[in-house]
Amino acid sequence: MEGPPENDLCSICHGVFTVPCQANCSHWFCGDCIMLVWHHGSALQPCKCPLCRRNITLLIPTEASLQLRHDPTVSEILRKVEMYNRTFGGRSDGLIQRMQDLPFFLRRLARELMDPDRSLPFIIRARVYISMVVSAIYVLSPVDFIPEAINPIIGYLDDLIIVLICFLHVSALYRSVLYSRHGGS
Repeated sequence: MEGPPENDLCSICHGVFTVPCQANCSHWFCGDCIMLVWHHGSALQPCKCPLCRRNITLLIPTEASLQLRHDPTVSEILRKVEMYNRTFGGRSDGLIQRMQDLPFFLRRLARELMDPDRSLPFIIRARVYISMVVSAIYVLSPVDFIPEAINPIIGYLDDLIIVLICFLHVSALYRSVLYSRHGGS
């Protein structure tokens, strides 16, 4: 899914999406609408999603919107979105924010890895695969920090922690790719 759900409307203007952007909480908004929400509040802090109230630290415009960059109106909205991403996209507000963003980044990354038309940098793609393979080897190997033989429930805890660390690492890698594409220098 490259754009907002079909027959969906912007939850801010209640109209058809113009320059649709997906926030890191997975909600879709018109680029101009979410910029108005941000300017209505403090311009020094990321705006909160009008639906779930999470901080929006990254806005991802659709490929269709990026292809319309030659239109002056679209270009101005994309410039504002890039400025927003430059201001707030490079930082992460701690572990809780990263955990909340995890499903969003992993879903987008999986789509990008499966789509041959997308161009994920080779080094990022290699780091993702290496991280996944190393964590899978650890989980499947009989060597553990906390052996399952001592206490099966606690023994699986280290496997779960390794998988979580792997997902957080892969998510951070992909976030950096999105940040550099949509606002980072």
